[in-house]
Amino acid sequence: MKLPTLNDNPFMKPVEWMALALLCGLIFCVLPLALDGFRLNLVGKYLTYAFVALGLVICWGYCGILSLGQGVFFGLGGYCMAMYLKLEASSVENTKIQSTPGIPDFMDWNQITALPWFWAPFKSLPLTLIAVVLVPTLFAFVIGAAMFKRRVGGTYFAIITQAIAAILTILIVGQQGYTGGINGITDLRTLHGWDIRTDAAKTILYFVNGGLLVACVLVAQYVKRSKLGRILVAMRDKEDRVRFSGYGVASFKIFAFCLAAAFAAIGGAMFTLQVGFMSPSFVGIVPSIEMVIYAAVGGRLSLFGAIYGTLLVNWAKTTFSESFPELWLFGLGALFIAVVLAFPNGLAGVWRQHVEPRLTRRPKAASPAALPQGAPAE
Repeated sequence: MKLPTLNDNPFMKPVEWMALALLCGLIFCVLPLALDGFRLNLVGKYLTYAFVALGLVICWGYCGILSLGQGVFFGLGGYCMAMYLKLEASSVENTKIQSTPGIPDFMDWNQITALPWFWAPFKSLPLTLIAVVLVPTLFAFVIGAAMFKRRVGGTYFAIITQAIAAILTILIVGQQGYTGGINGITDLRTLHGWDIRTDAAKTILYFVNGGLLVACVLVAQYVKRSKLGRILVAMRDKEDRVRFSGYGVASFKIFAFCLAAAFAAIGGAMFTLQVGFMSPSFVGIVPSIEMVIYAAVGGRLSLFGAIYGTLLVNWAKTTFSESFPELWLFGLGALFIAVVLAFPNGLAGVWRQHVEPRLTRRPKAASPAALPQGAPAE
């Protein structure tokens, strides 16, 4: 009997390489050639949500941790990038008509006369890029350590993350002088002197967005195919058995939760660049639940399915809202119900059950009994 080796668990199966090639072809070739600048920018916005869905596949699909507060990390990453862009747009020359030149306009409106200390690091682009990933990841680490060390999970963890999303939204809105309040951080103009408002800039940002998404897919695939990924799946199915085997279950859960937070933060930062603003409306409970729906529709066990699910749901949302402004919510709800009832494993389940078997099917060798009499058996 042949023992399994590392070669029996490749980084990607041939079908997965084909799925990656199709995704790259769609993002980098088909959509840019088929869509105008406005629609392409919309797709770029949709792709920023795909980062969150990708993290949910690792966190929820493979580790069994349902987080209803991923909008928190999406928003933190977006706000970190928005703070840098706002400071660059708030130079003394651009704000000379204010009472206090050199600070963001909403601070001046709220009679703040000096830049707050926690805004100062965001004058540097390298520090901002570090903070985009580090701040949300550290916040996720604090939440994960507080919850998982005490074995809080399941529905209780989902409710707690929902409450955190609500609390952070209230905090952002209430601290208007420091965060821009309900309006968020707007009037973002340049990134290190490069005007991000032009059509050409938005197209470039679309391709950067797609490249980062593919890089995150590869990172998630590495985790999925490694020993760590197998431990995460084992924890999802039999957590007590993994704990009794000597593994630190809480540490693995914290890692998965932090990785999902980092993916969401990158998406939030790219959203700010792609769309040109960040507001608390992307931090609260509703957007967080929508992000879970993206992963559910695409398939919470499939990295590629989560991306396609994000694109499908947002495309349907935009189409329904444009064509049926009074009925689009009902149409979107019907789409969710239909997918859950007809395809409980999402789009990826349809692929695995009906498409992938046809691609990987091999003709069966005829058995000696089925051969015509006198025919040689090979």
